[in-house]
Amino acid sequence: MNQAIGLSTHGLARSSVWGAFAFGLLLSIYFVLLTLISGWSATASQFAEAWYFILALAAGLGIQVALFVRLRQVVSSARQAGSMLAANGATSTVAMISCCSHYLVNLAPILGATGLVTLTAQYQVELFWVGLAFNAAGIAYVGDRLLAATKEHAQCHHS
Repeated sequence: MNQAIGLSTHGLARSSVWGAFAFGLLLSIYFVLLTLISGWSATASQFAEAWYFILALAAGLGIQVALFVRLRQVVSSARQAGSMLAANGATSTVAMISCCSHYLVNLAPILGATGLVTLTAQYQVELFWVGLAFNAAGIAYVGDRLLAATKEHAQCHHS
């Protein structure tokens, strides 16, 4: 029993490390890309205005990654784990695109897409909410799969 608890604690720590890594990576990408596009002062200003959305989106991705890593530890079938990776990856990608698509505002004039600039700027907050909704859906989906796999794993060991 103690050995199983130790493995569980190790597994939770590993999941948490991967989740923290994903959180930090997304924030790093945000700051690097936006600084390259708009400069540091614009990046700092944008972050100051929308830090709660940006941190929530990064935290959502971190939670999804942590849940997924934990799920991979519980699930023994490579086929099931692969389909979970695809579902989680798609959800995270959509959330990331929703999060960062408003930064096209800075590039669109160069590309001559003034309509896209206006549309993206006008719906920036809505795009953040879409990203948060996709994060919530991803967390719920992977969390549900983790709960089901954990229950199934527990039944197998009690039989």
